[in-house]
Amino acid sequence: MNKIFTVAVVDDDRGTRELLADRIGEESDFRCVNIYADPLAAIAGLPADHPDIVLMDVNMPGMTGIECVRQLKPIMPNTDFVMLTVYDDTHYIFEALAAGAVGYLLKRSAGEKLIQALRDATQGGSPMDSDIARKVVQSFQTPPQKESEELEALSDRERQVLDQLAQGRLYKEISEELDISIHTVHTYIRRIYEKLHVHSRSEAVAKLSGL
Repeated sequence: MNKIFTVAVVDDDRGTRELLADRIGEESDFRCVNIYADPLAAIAGLPADHPDIVLMDVNMPGMTGIECVRQLKPIMPNTDFVMLTVYDDTHYIFEALAAGAVGYLLKRSAGEKLIQALRDATQGGSPMDSDIARKVVQSFQTPPQKESEELEALSDRERQVLDQLAQGRLYKEISEELDISIHTVHTYIRRIYEKLHVHSRSEAVAKLSGL
């Protein structure tokens, strides 16, 4: 029997919450385990839900979804947080990734891309709209600032792997792009984490972006 991945939704708009929950429920490999109307309720309830993925709105009253992720990620390290928002501002994108999110989707395209984004997340990817991914790439193409000693310590190959991670590539895609084995990809990523003193893809990408 195929694994069923559990999903929780945090959004202050009732219609959006119900729409997302209904869409998730249409898939045999996903199940919506809970929905929350505000970040404080989510912080109280999500650790007990143990969802594989959380769809998190950014702009909510009282506390932003980004701050909610920042508080939850340390106590829910095995949960993937995907931001769902109307904002495509680069600041919000990198702040969300630095807080612990693995993906960033715009609400206007979530309907058609939602399930594929969830599947990407379960496979170790970083689901992003093409517009968002372009902004991320462009941010790395701006004139470089002086890099930290940690980044300078990376080998050329480790830097290539880190660049691939920043583009949201799956480990399998990195393996194919760089013509190395999956095992070697994991080895490079472990070395990158050690040299940058980080514990996740989002933290490594945040170091690369200078946050």
